[in-house]
Amino acid sequence: MDLTPTETDRLLLHLAASLARSRRARGLRMNVPESIALVADAVAEAARDGLTVTAALDVGRSVIGPDDVLPGVADIVTQVQVEAVFSDGSRLVTVPDPVGGGHLGVEAPGAVVPSAASAVVARDHATAAGVRVEVTNEATVPISVTSHFHFFESNPRLRFDRSAAYGRRLDVPAGAVVRFDPGTTSPVDLVPFGGLRVVVGFAGLVDGPLDGPGALESALERARACGFADTGAPDRHGAGGAGGAVGRRIASMHAGDGTGPTGPTGGSGR
Repeated sequence: MDLTPTETDRLLLHLAASLARSRRARGLRMNVPESIALVADAVAEAARDGLTVTAALDVGRSVIGPDDVLPGVADIVTQVQVEAVFSDGSRLVTVPDPVGGGHLGVEAPGAVVPSAASAVVARDHATAAGVRVEVTNEATVPISVTSHFHFFESNPRLRFDRSAAYGRRLDVPAGAVVRFDPGTTSPVDLVPFGGLRVVVGFAGLVDGPLDGPGALESALERARACGFADTGAPDRHGAGGAGGAVGRRIASMHAGDGTGPTGPTGGSGR
């Protein structure tokens, strides 16, 4: 039988999860790879059973708890991402805090404890360059945004001050993901992109230098024309924030899978 690389990976994941389940049945507490395998396999199987992305996500969050894992695992496995095949196609599912507690913080094995001086530097940087915006998820599914996504161009169903977010990304560690649950409002901290400050891709609202003449105004006009929800400007398309035909198509692409614009191929910031 010839298997594709994706099918081979799925079988390896299932094998790892089966081994983890047998060890847990013997009373052993799960280590890092075992915990990841259990959560990822549960999500993939839930998708195969015909569940929605949201339901599969709930399954993934219910597989293990703090008493099932070794000390420090919850601090290492802060999220699990798995590409599962649903009835309408493949979706990248991000399971945040899959252990659901038991974090040891600075007491965790291998924890990095910043010095007082570095904490002052970090605080001064955040004060000088960071901004905080309130973000409301107006979609019916969770939306996640990765660390270096140009937040200005994030999912059209996220309502926040787009102008304040221009040229900025989430103030979280590289590779981290922030999840916005449906109907909730959450504050997030944003910091400016560094380097050449050129962004390409994402939602296509900039595709060039962030600080070029008229770049902000042009990007805002494109966002409004596409129906991106924005608290910082009048909404041309009504309270829904994604009233235009283009906006509806973009929102459907990004909100329908429950992940929003998250993946490493979503765009680039330099």
